[in-house]
Order: sequence, then structure tokens, then C-alpha cells
Amino acid sequence: MLHDSRMRSDAPNPQPGADTPTTDMSDVGRRIRGLREERGLSLSELARRAGIGKATLSGLENGTRNPTLETLWAVTAQLGVPLAAAVGTGPVVHGAAVQGVLLEVFEETGAVFELYRLVVPAGSAQTSPAHPEGVTEHLTVFAGTLRAGPADAPLLAGPGEHVSWRSDVPHVYAAGDQDVHAGLLIRYPRRP
Repeated sequence: MLHDSRMRSDAPNPQPGADTPTTDMSDVGRRIRGLREERGLSLSELARRAGIGKATLSGLENGTRNPTLETLWAVTAQLGVPLAAAVGTGPVVHGAAVQGVLLEVFEETGAVFELYRLVVPAGSAQTSPAHPEGVTEHLTVFAGTLRAGPADAPLLAGPGEHVSWRSDVPHVYAAGDQDVHAGLLIRYPRRP
């Protein structure tokens, strides 16, 4: 299973092992610290809520740690913001298996949408933490076969197929025997 915990800058086509420059993690750290402080949360409290170590969060905020996609989702979920609020658009982000490029952020009155281009290497899998309540994911597979959705009831999609699920529960992405190329739209409802 491929595991790359670095965040990388914009790449036209994320491929396993692609050699692209590293994103400036100090920008991500500054955004996360600002969001935490706006909400009046201590470093310890946010780390506890996100289920990560205080040293990990401190390193992330100081730009000295390169977090996995799962860590960033856990932190942003506890801050109640979309991932784009922390990373901006463009960088390739890596989880235990999923590699994604955030292509665009769309905003409407009632929701924020993030559009990703994903690659999941053949035979790899990851479990992602729950997003905030009401968040949904909408995935279209272009190549390969992917099992994705709630960890207790994943859905199967092949080329040209689409699956959707509430992602406010732990959810999985697992590729079959070929690399999976897909588009993912995440919908975050706005809080009053």
C-alpha cells in the first residue's frame, strides 16, 4: 500500500510517486491556527477533539509537520470548515491511499462544494474520518473499480458509474486490481 504523508503542489495529473514540489506547510499551519483561534479553542482542545496528538497539531500549525489527508480532514471537521479553508486550491493531497487535487471550491447560499480529481492506486485502501454532520460525497469513476462509502456499507462503482453517501461517518476508499481515476464532489452544508 502506498503511503505518502507529504502535501505537494499543483500537478496536472497526480500519479503514484509523482515527483512534484512540496507545498509550503507554513501557509496551511497559519490558516489552521487562525481558524482555531477564531473559535476560541486551545491547541490541546482541538487536538483532543480531532483525535490527534498535541505535538502533531503544534507541528502542523508551525509548518514543521506534513499531515496526511486524514489528519487534515479530522482537524477541519472539528473546526467546522471545508478542507479548502486549510489548504487552499491546487495542491496534491495524500492520504493512506487516496491522492487528490483540489480543483475548485464553489459556494452557494446553503453549501460549500469542493471538487477533487482523485487517483487511488491498485490494491490500496484507506478509511477517512467522519466529516461534520450533513456532509455528503458524490464520486464518479472514470477508470478502474472503487469500493467507497460508509465503512459499514461501502458501494461499488466502475467506469462511468456514480455513487453518493453521507460522509459524516467513517468512510472508505478501496481500489480493485487497477488504479482508479475519479472525480469527487464534497458538499458541506453551511451552518447558521
